This record gives sequence, C-alpha cells and structure tokens, in this order.
Amino acid sequence: MGIRDLFSAYKNMDTGQLQSFIDANNEGSFTLLDVRQPPEYESARIPGSRLMPLPTLNDKLHKLDPDKPIIAY
Repeated sequence: MGIRDLFSAYKNMDTGQLQSFIDANNEGSFTLLDVRQPPEYESARIPGSRLMPLPTLNDKLHKLDPDKPIIAY
C-alpha cells in the first residue's frame, strides 16, 4: 500500500465541515492525521489527532487502518 492508495479518494473540508464530521462520527471510527512537525503538533492540535510528520509518512503507512476514513491536516 502506498500513499496514493490511502488518499486516492479525497475531498477538501473547511473547519466547519470537519467539526460536523467529527460530531457526526464516533471516536475511533476515523483517523485524524496531523502531518506537521512535532513542535507544531505540541503547540496546537485537534484533540484525538495522531502525529505522523509528512517526511515519515511513507514509512509509517502500515500503522494506518485503510478501512477507516483518514483526515489529514
């Protein structure tokens, strides 16, 4: 599985749409993926998000559940 397979079907969301999605779905039924660097993640993040910096993403794809929606920011 490569990055293109994981993120092949995507759409952009604004913050309101993201909040609506989070509110409408059970925690654990999707992955919020923060692809920023650790200092950015530590200073501010969406609760429940998972840090996986973009430069390391390809090596860590196996840790993501492809059956759950993944929202990357």
